[in-house]
Amino acid sequence: MIRLDTHVVVWMFAGSLDQLSPMAYRLLDEEQLAVSPMVELELTYLHEIGRLNPTGTEVVADLADRIGLATSGLLLSHVVAEAKPLSWTRDPFDRMIVADAIAAGEPLLTRDEHIRAHAANAIW
Repeated sequence: MIRLDTHVVVWMFAGSLDQLSPMAYRLLDEEQLAVSPMVELELTYLHEIGRLNPTGTEVVADLADRIGLATSGLLLSHVVAEAKPLSWTRDPFDRMIVADAIAAGEPLLTRDEHIRAHAANAIW
């Protein structure tokens, strides 16, 4: 299983797979995919500020139907416990998305260089 960062979900929804690295493209084809509930919340925020047309719920539901995208069911208290020491970011979405992947013991697929510089589980 591999966790996806928000931008990867947007690209998959839009069919913009050319944005992916060769390794990312291969992993999307080979691995079971999941997202933190924070990804859906961040997508909702992007919809509310006019940067994304569909809602977060619509994007995640569509990808669940099309490719079997799963949503993490980890307890919030476990994710928060992993997020507390992640002081390298002030972005609450990034912090919780990374923490969810850490709590699950799974890699996070992200192009975000800041995340990759600080999170050992982040890959691209």
